[in-house]
Amino acid sequence: MEESKKLEIAKKNILRMPEGNLYSNIFIKGYDFSNGVDYSKIIESYFTTGFQATHLAKAIEIIKKMREDKCTIFLGYTSNMVSSGLRDIFRFLAENKLIDVIVTTGGGVEEDLIKCIKPFLLGEFTASGKELRESGINRIGNIFVPNDRYAEFEKFFVPLIDKLSKIKESYNPSELIDILGKEINNKESIYYWCHKNNIPVFCPTITDGSIGDMVYFYKYQNDKFKIDIADDIKKINDIAITAKKTGLIILGSGVVKHHICNANMFRNGAEYAVYINNAQEFDGSDAGARPDEAVSWGKILSEAKMVKVFGDATILFPLIVAKAFVKTSLSIENAEKS
Repeated sequence: MEESKKLEIAKKNILRMPEGNLYSNIFIKGYDFSNGVDYSKIIESYFTTGFQATHLAKAIEIIKKMREDKCTIFLGYTSNMVSSGLRDIFRFLAENKLIDVIVTTGGGVEEDLIKCIKPFLLGEFTASGKELRESGINRIGNIFVPNDRYAEFEKFFVPLIDKLSKIKESYNPSELIDILGKEINNKESIYYWCHKNNIPVFCPTITDGSIGDMVYFYKYQNDKFKIDIADDIKKINDIAITAKKTGLIILGSGVVKHHICNANMFRNGAEYAVYINNAQEFDGSDAGARPDEAVSWGKILSEAKMVKVFGDATILFPLIVAKAFVKTSLSIENAEKS
């Protein structure tokens, strides 16, 4: 091949001109610190920053739209979120009736209640498991939970279920969580406010944790006591079916993600969905699946506004709440007053 021909081919391939409408007219641009520091505008600049910053900005806009459309909002979070300071943000949302349904895991229930009794402590990811075990301290990432917290929780929980078992033998998880929220009677608790504001909390894995450990031991004392999940599956599915529109906010993955999405399958899909997790889809897990996979099951509508943000919810969710709930709440409240 002639040198000139090779050069022509190379230039054509390297400098291939764009064709069609596969690209947008939105320019990539970050925040200009020459204008000083404005945290609200920094977050707004994420939309044109690219990568996960853009997805975070999209998540904020989608949640704003959920609220404008008066969706029934399903909030899902895993237990480690409650281990962290996100617990206080969930409490804020429940206290102000900014969400309508909660789905969490066993730890997501008990750790909120334990924190009402004694706080968790900041530790280190690198702390020795052997030394912590010998000291009676449990590690959740870089959060420490001494065993005395569980001992104190047992003093609250076991007498309560013993009293409840004398009223009736079987309770569904949402009913039990409502009672726990009432009995803890602490304004720092997520479930105290869920009880006050009639926000149902579903926990299909309520025995996967300290509550399950205590139920195990209590069954030797009273074998008739039961926690029955059957009524709750009807209750959460009915909420989804009868909702005018639904919006999903799911932090983390696993059972909370699937439980919320599956309920929305019964209505042929949610109108809005925001996922925040770091799970990957290569292994076919529901945990790692992007929202578009849920579309194939009828869990999210094909025309829905949806996004998955890869990242740590302890960093991302406070920013989302600041922009999509707090500022929006104040704007709505001011508009109603005027």
